[in-house]
Amino acid sequence: MESFEQLAEQYKPMIHKIINSLHIFRNQDEFYQTGLIALWEANNRFDPSKGNFTNYAYTFIKGRLLLQLDKDIKQYRRSICPSEEFWENTSEYYTDQPLEAEMLQTYCEALTPNQRKWVFYTVIDDLSIKEMAERENVSVSAVKLWRSGARKRMKELEMDE
Repeated sequence: MESFEQLAEQYKPMIHKIINSLHIFRNQDEFYQTGLIALWEANNRFDPSKGNFTNYAYTFIKGRLLLQLDKDIKQYRRSICPSEEFWENTSEYYTDQPLEAEMLQTYCEALTPNQRKWVFYTVIDDLSIKEMAERENVSVSAVKLWRSGARKRMKELEMDE
């Protein structure tokens, strides 16, 4: 067996060719190191009775580089920062408990739209009756009617169960 340094020097062009064929332009030094490690592993695992080392090394190195490329792409996608438009759109829908709104919606199916507004403003937005009235451009007494109607309807539903 020849030394690994000689083997690495001999297969250096192959590793670079594989890197170029995979269109890897970022972090080429890291991918070259991955290729060298793959060459070392291929050299240790190679069984001469099963074929040519060059073909085995090529396939082994390319496979390892593809795995590394896949890992890097996944890492990049996880760490990418979405555009400002994304953050503007998501911030208005954020709640501390994301499923809370969906659960409330199922409980409020039997309520009128205004009664639902009162429930959501109370539970999700934590608004006062006055703030609700201002937001909906109605009187405070109208919001109080929504509240009493919602409470009454919910008690009726509890008794039906």
